[in-house]
Amino acid sequence: MPASPSLATTIRTHTCGALRAADAGAEVRLGGWVHRKRDLGELVFVDLRDRTGLIQISFDPRFTSSETVSLAATLGPESVVLVEGEVVARPTEMRNHELPTGDVEVRAKSLKIVGPSVAPAIPVARVRGEPLPAEELRLRHRYLDLRRPELQENIILRHRLMQTSRKFLSDRGFLEVETPILTKPTPEGARDYLVPSRVHASEFYALPQSPQLYKQLLMVAGFDRYFQIARCFRDEDLRVDRQPEFTQIDIEASFIDQDDIVALTEGLIAALWGEAGLEVPASFRRMSYADAMERYGSDRPDLRYELEIFDASDVFRDTEFTIARAAIAQGGRVRGIRVPGGSGLSRKQLDELEASAKSAGAGGLVRLKRTNGQLEGPAAKFLHDGAATQLALGEGDLALLVAGPNHVSSPALDRVRQDVGRRLALVKEDVRSFLWVTDFPLFERDPGTGRLAAVHHPFTAPHPADVAKLDSAPETVRARAYDVVLNGTELGGGSIRISDPALQSRIFSLLGIDEATASARFGFLLEGLRAGAPPHGGIAFGFDRIAMQLAGAASLRDVIAFPKTTAARALFEGAPSAVPREDLKELHIRIEEPGT
Repeated sequence: MPASPSLATTIRTHTCGALRAADAGAEVRLGGWVHRKRDLGELVFVDLRDRTGLIQISFDPRFTSSETVSLAATLGPESVVLVEGEVVARPTEMRNHELPTGDVEVRAKSLKIVGPSVAPAIPVARVRGEPLPAEELRLRHRYLDLRRPELQENIILRHRLMQTSRKFLSDRGFLEVETPILTKPTPEGARDYLVPSRVHASEFYALPQSPQLYKQLLMVAGFDRYFQIARCFRDEDLRVDRQPEFTQIDIEASFIDQDDIVALTEGLIAALWGEAGLEVPASFRRMSYADAMERYGSDRPDLRYELEIFDASDVFRDTEFTIARAAIAQGGRVRGIRVPGGSGLSRKQLDELEASAKSAGAGGLVRLKRTNGQLEGPAAKFLHDGAATQLALGEGDLALLVAGPNHVSSPALDRVRQDVGRRLALVKEDVRSFLWVTDFPLFERDPGTGRLAAVHHPFTAPHPADVAKLDSAPETVRARAYDVVLNGTELGGGSIRISDPALQSRIFSLLGIDEATASARFGFLLEGLRAGAPPHGGIAFGFDRIAMQLAGAASLRDVIAFPKTTAARALFEGAPSAVPREDLKELHIRIEEPGT
């Protein structure tokens, strides 16, 4: 950790959390917030707080005026005060070993209230173990909530991670370049936030979902290595790890391949985790998308526990178990997970696991357990005597199975796997399991329309070995795309981009984007590629998500200074809000009331 900078000003000489035994005898001037007050009659003690910590201030009539002691007795919580006094050592029996400043106190000589406070709507000084107020109330009074040491530590850590990112990338020749916030609407799989133009009637900008096209154009322009701590916006449904506006560590480089991005990423992650005092492996495990989906049912599997998915289709293929036979006959499979010792799960727990599977799209969950050498469960009567061995079930083991196509069984078994891992405490909480998932499909078909859609975005390069299949079997084409995953959470993703304008136009065509539409939406990119584009690629990390991981926070809102709620509202300022009609008229916008 670098040495703390001096925060002295003309008003204060020290910060509250900086004072130590070595400062005894020093005359100091402090400024901060009243954290707690203890009025003992003749003596008044105040814990004074700033972002660096707490220091005890004593108001003793032997060393200061009675007026000053009386004024201290009137202090309300969260008032801002200035204090002058002398640092003195606290008696041994009165030292507070829980505070870095606990060996000393400041014996006050003067006190000035510069920011009187009304009674705070939510408490800042909390007793250990006391529950927090409701989150909506805390978000409404965010300026108070942000005074909590936990949140201040999170925001300070976020700052350090941001500076670590900048230094790491700058030291490797990357240039920080800002790209536009007012951009051209270019759908990338999520809804744009649109901004009306006052000057150009009936035309709109969009807030960027990512700087994707701009960073590619920077490569065309010859800047070679780019990064940005980029603000991005997506009008999507919110959840614990998603906000409508978020921050990315955005990276692009030229004359590189996938292995170069992997090596750079592993170095950056090591630097970020190191800033938080944590170590990571020198290199991360790699797994293809196909392998991840087959073995774990997810493209971001949590590898801190086992429970791999296995194929049990052969066990059920020639049985009279109608559900399984029908699924296999329609091209599906019977797949499941083995739960060692899982036969001890109660009926209620098994019903809850089945509810998890159904919530992910499965019709149900087939349960088989081995007890006293025999298979038990509703499907057991349809199976032959050697089925337990064929299923590799040991005594007391449980098999949980889903019948259906892969797009049904994979997410269902992923959900069940996670649920079982939590219930049986199989997750190794102290393990950091990093993983690269590679070779994603380039396309997927919309189940409703049958049209092809880009799995990542339409600028991802196809695998060279699969280009010949673009027209004949596009769903089988692999993308030169890669995600980095930690303990089941995607930290970031990227790809090698298309640098050939003819290939880019071909991809647009396969996606059902005709030449006129491609020109209208992406003409500036195609023109850039035709001007001579180097091979290039990059990656983007969810910076908020990384900060959340390293802070040990339960929500993204705990590492963002002014977050939105899950309803995309900023409660502290009342946004979004209505706009006067005259302002809308100037923007050429007319609001249609519901039902009109």
